[in-house]
Amino acid sequence: MNWDDLRIIAAVKDEGTYTGASARLRIDETTVARRLARMQRALGVRLFEAIDGVRRPTPQCEQILVHVQQMAAHAARIGRIGEDRPGLGGRFRIATTSGVAEGILAPRTAALLARNPALVLQFLTSSDNVKFSRGHADIAIRLRKPERGDFTIAKLADIRLYLVEPAEGFDTGAIPCCYPPELDRTPESHYLAARGLQQRSRCITDSLGIIRTMVRGHQAVGILPEYACEDLLSDRRLRLSLLPRPREAWLLVQHHLKQDRAARAVTAWIREAFRDATRG
Repeated sequence: MNWDDLRIIAAVKDEGTYTGASARLRIDETTVARRLARMQRALGVRLFEAIDGVRRPTPQCEQILVHVQQMAAHAARIGRIGEDRPGLGGRFRIATTSGVAEGILAPRTAALLARNPALVLQFLTSSDNVKFSRGHADIAIRLRKPERGDFTIAKLADIRLYLVEPAEGFDTGAIPCCYPPELDRTPESHYLAARGLQQRSRCITDSLGIIRTMVRGHQAVGILPEYACEDLLSDRRLRLSLLPRPREAWLLVQHHLKQDRAARAVTAWIREAFRDATRG
């Protein structure tokens, strides 16, 4: 066995297809298939089964992957041995929504990085939930609880939400700002639909920045999380109403990072950032 071949097994497991593994590892798809076939012959076991178009690891493959994950963790630690700069070190990919990255994490990132010159953070942002696998991210923040997954999960916070509208009310011609259809399951979309605003939406966006800019102009109505409303509370031309249902935030961490000192420090920093941003 060689490490490059074992990385292919892990990539196929994470991506579910030879095509996905090929793109992630930047090698030809036929090379992925050929090297897997070679390993299967050498080991005398079948590594994957095709189920509904997805490559699922066999029980024997799952046993191999346990060792591959341990090897990956050791390889990451080896890569940090030469770092002699003070503080924590390592590169961590954090997957989250752009609103959380910009409103909660970004204002506190410079201080963390200044204290730890060997630390690198990469933010992977999306309007909803970024794919969370070993090949895509190390840490993720989700705004709804995942149903399942091979990672450590903990609740971060209940984020309060406010309906922001002109002081005279939204029935005076204010422009409704709503999320696109793929975010219909959020508490914000449920509330706006119940008030009849979703159907009347004239500004559709997944950007909190756009919604915030619109409502600050006193001609629109939309929903913002508490951490984006601090300076709006004193605006007498706006009315803010607390929604009955908050939005949950969940922290996901890859299993192999549980004992990593730098990873634990980054997750503690994330928890502190959420405590500060959602403190009543």
